[in-house]
Amino acid sequence: MESLLEVFSRPSPTPAPAAPISPDFDERVEHRYADNEGVGIHFAALGEGPLVVMIHGFPDFWFTWRSQMDALSGEYRLAALDLRGYNLSDKPRGIENYGMKALLGDVAAVIQAEGYKKATICGHDWGGAISWQFATWMPHLTEKLVILNLPHLSGFTRELANNTDQQEASAYARFFQQEGAHEALSAEKLSLWVSDPEARARYVDAFERSDFEAMLYYYKRHYPTEPYREAGSPSRKVQAPVLMMHGLEDSALLSAALNGTWEWVERDLTLVTVPGAGHFVQQDAADFVTRTMKSWLLR
Repeated sequence: MESLLEVFSRPSPTPAPAAPISPDFDERVEHRYADNEGVGIHFAALGEGPLVVMIHGFPDFWFTWRSQMDALSGEYRLAALDLRGYNLSDKPRGIENYGMKALLGDVAAVIQAEGYKKATICGHDWGGAISWQFATWMPHLTEKLVILNLPHLSGFTRELANNTDQQEASAYARFFQQEGAHEALSAEKLSLWVSDPEARARYVDAFERSDFEAMLYYYKRHYPTEPYREAGSPSRKVQAPVLMMHGLEDSALLSAALNGTWEWVERDLTLVTVPGAGHFVQQDAADFVTRTMKSWLLR
């Protein structure tokens, strides 16, 4: 089990030091809730300006975006949610409550709760998967799209079907899809990838409030299962401008899946690869990610 979780339980090989967040960051953050058909979605909000909704992945929570929130709050309104099943958001029982329609509805509910008509959608890992789908199927709510370390589904399934390296890299997901896999998880194990001791303590607390079985519903409901097949070209292309950033040391989502992304995007695509950064690029290269986002959003 340790080897299967290794991809999520070690710091990046060459983490770049990040500028410290403001001492009053926690005091300035507003903790709010959105309602999606009776499911409460917690989100942390900061700043004023155009809305950017930020969606974390596995294993994570809203705090993963702290560097970007702190630095961008002078020009933008940042709303970083906890996915359902995580931390302070509701944790409905049953895999039927974790379908993509419900997950997209959670994001739309945050936009509505903030009083905006549309937002830039920013997602990492599972948050990236939700963000790709949100931009595809809810273009009227999507201003721009920022994706961190989550290839487009068409590229990912192509590699999963044909690339033995990606098949090997996805061993952890096949384990997570097994019945009872959540029983092997713990808050401490899921937090080992966090290099900063103070941040790791907050992660342990957040995961102790989370539902491990719900975390794995995302894999059981949405991650491809064997025998792997290519998804092919989507019926709709993303209509919003897209910024992708990908840490090249990601051992779970290999960079070969990035090839051809331009085929599934109608507008301009900016693809930035980050040598030395791993799966959690928003923390491994926090300052670089923030600077890149800031300059791209201002275009």
